Amino acid sequence: MLSYTNPRATVQQLLQQQQATLDDTRNLHVQKVLQRLKNCRTASMGFHLYRCSDADCGHLKYQYHSCRDRHCPNCGAVKKQEWIEARLQELLPIKYYHVVFTLPHELNSLVMGHRALLFKLLFEASSQTLLSFAKDPQYLGAMPGIISVLHTWGQSLSFHPHIHCIVSGGGITANTEWQDAKKNNYRFLFPIKAMSIVFKTKFLQALQLMIVDKAITLPVGADAKVLIDHLYSKDWVVYAKAPFGGPHAVIEYLGRYTHKVAISNHRIIAIDDKNNTISFDYKDYADGNKKKQMVLDSKEFIRRFTQHILPKGFTKIRTYGYLSNRNRRQRINAVLVKMKLPLHKGLVKTPIQLRLLEQYGIQINQCPCCKNNTMELLVVFHPWKKGDDG
Repeated sequence: MLSYTNPRATVQQLLQQQQATLDDTRNLHVQKVLQRLKNCRTASMGFHLYRCSDADCGHLKYQYHSCRDRHCPNCGAVKKQEWIEARLQELLPIKYYHVVFTLPHELNSLVMGHRALLFKLLFEASSQTLLSFAKDPQYLGAMPGIISVLHTWGQSLSFHPHIHCIVSGGGITANTEWQDAKKNNYRFLFPIKAMSIVFKTKFLQALQLMIVDKAITLPVGADAKVLIDHLYSKDWVVYAKAPFGGPHAVIEYLGRYTHKVAISNHRIIAIDDKNNTISFDYKDYADGNKKKQMVLDSKEFIRRFTQHILPKGFTKIRTYGYLSNRNRRQRINAVLVKMKLPLHKGLVKTPIQLRLLEQYGIQINQCPCCKNNTMELLVVFHPWKKGDDG
């Protein structure tokens, strides 16, 4: 029988119980990430120490630091909100589309062995496909804005690398005029079947060169020609969803998916200490999106989870077209002027105290004992520093 934890089971609780498994992890970067997730908001991460200034109370409160790791299910809410607010400064009052580029499963082992290189190629092949179609006057004849987000997981924590793209329903011409998307009978801006072929070709041509240049090492016994020929013979999945309802729908999507981790804590049902297993919810897309439960051995769960830890410093959200980093603000402002619309207001940095109050109703200076706003910071302690500061 499953022993339900109280509070509800989390990835962190499992990692705290499986220290031996963490120690056996050979990749030093992965091991450090797992240790950060294990120690998140515990004394080992350091703390802010507050004291109530009311002489009759004097309550002490330790606020343990979060790990701030992008793979942590406990962290990232504030960082995500800041990123979304920055994107608000770039959206135009137009239609936006959602398209997904997926690599075939035959490439999984090769990608896992060369993550940084082939994740980068996935970004390049998908973005170049979109930009090449957009450049063609038959389809748009302008430069669109693209936000690309890498996801590597399926619902069961399987390895499933794919790119989610948000694409503007129009683009900027060479003289900074705005060009709306042309009416067509396609589900997306461009024909999906043709996009799939171009995406496959761009990826495989680059992969062949990497193999020839020995930047990519094939598994023992694998034949490069057989693999490439087989991949060319397959239909690659490019999936376009219905267009977003407008900029606000795009923001809602960004909030849910851009800073998503492999599995959120709310999907975890229980940790069974006796049988050393963990159970979690997942959607079975092959069975009508039915919600089901999966039970995995704890070590297997951690193995699957670590598959989705990105290479150190790897950027999982990238922008292209008129949203590419260089001179982005100037391009967007030029279009707004041509559209006779007001320029976006500059981004105002919200203090963490105000953000916590607005989003979660948390008042940092409120004493949990007497409920007065009398908490004062005494000490900030970081374990890696010799002394305290505060």
